[in-house]
Amino acid sequence: MIHDIEYETMPREALEAIQLRRLQATLQRVYATVPFYRKRFDEAGFKPADMKSLDDLRRVPFTTKQDLRDNYPFGLFAVPIDNVVRIHASSGTTGKPTVVGYTARDVNTWAELMARSLAAAGATRGDIIHNAYGYGLFTGGLGVHYGAERLGASVIPISGGNTKRQIMIMKDFGATILTCTPSYALHLAEVAQEMGVDFRDLKFKAGIFGAEPWSEKMRREIEKKLNLDAVDIYGLSEVIGPGVAVECLEAKAGLHIFEDHFIPEIIDPETGEVLPYGETGELVFTSITKEAFPVIRYRTRDITSLNPEPCICGRTHVRMNRVSGRTDDMLIIRGVNVFPSQIESVLMEIDGVEPHYQLVVDREGTLDMLTVLVEVGEKAFTDEIKGLQSLEKLIAKNIKEYLGVSAKVKLVEPKSIARSEGKAVRVIDNRKL
Repeated sequence: MIHDIEYETMPREALEAIQLRRLQATLQRVYATVPFYRKRFDEAGFKPADMKSLDDLRRVPFTTKQDLRDNYPFGLFAVPIDNVVRIHASSGTTGKPTVVGYTARDVNTWAELMARSLAAAGATRGDIIHNAYGYGLFTGGLGVHYGAERLGASVIPISGGNTKRQIMIMKDFGATILTCTPSYALHLAEVAQEMGVDFRDLKFKAGIFGAEPWSEKMRREIEKKLNLDAVDIYGLSEVIGPGVAVECLEAKAGLHIFEDHFIPEIIDPETGEVLPYGETGELVFTSITKEAFPVIRYRTRDITSLNPEPCICGRTHVRMNRVSGRTDDMLIIRGVNVFPSQIESVLMEIDGVEPHYQLVVDREGTLDMLTVLVEVGEKAFTDEIKGLQSLEKLIAKNIKEYLGVSAKVKLVEPKSIARSEGKAVRVIDNRKL
């Protein structure tokens, strides 16, 4: 059972003392065992002994995804391979995947953090967890699985896909907690409706959704269609997998970062300068308890801000706001920065529109053209052409007003945008940039 609630609620001074001690030990270890970090620190004129206070962390060089690729597969491991009991890899969209390793103690830490995450979302040992995150090299499925077992809950390792069978099993097995990506949750709702299954007749009380950015509007949509409380979870394989941060059921207002294991910073993505609490920028993590694959000031590319205010749930760890996008999925359309999640927020305000969309970017001559494909509900699609045209105009007008970018809007029939069983594909960029 979870035994580290005192870590989640400890006073900041005590937490920061633990962070500093663990950070100093981690830096000494990577300097001694990982040639990449030793070279990087030496080039920056930094020695682990220089880490006198947490403020000194800003003197340490960043690590990027490219560094992980350059040291593929095991070049950044800090222990010999015979101490590594698990290897995961992220599904790199370009080139080789980023590879991460775990010692037995790392797997134990991860199970503990995922058990904390499930507990924050209201799960107990009496729950049945329907785990529809993918199993395999992706960290989602096994991360949730080990956390559920640590919590003492029953876990159904169903993985992604085979959606009709999933609905049947939800109904027959009486699952109470759903874990999957938010886009797959909506797909489950659609398929259930086709099968004549009403989520109100199922036993779900909460769902823990992550692995892709989603909006507050999408949360409301999921809660309405699946009749459960929807909680956001955050993680990435390079840092540990899911279980880096999670919302609590009480507040649903930002994700508690487990700061006794990870030190978060927000930086200006252009200059690398550390930004104060409350300002929006790129999230950076340093792991302070990992043995096989510690990361030092790892640039996540995720855009968010940090909130140090105490939470009503009693946890004292800082909260990160919902990720609004990634610096690498940000589109620059005629000089305007556009994130898919911003388009989603505009769409979710409009009646008759489904939460399934795709952004297609083309270049005509020297001009970038953004086309937004949006699914409409059955009812809207049967309306006359004039009604559909005015809906297209309304969406284009709202995108222009909110985001300052002109887009061509094309309404498409229900269920015509491909559904994903993992992360939704939101952007098709046809420009040869």
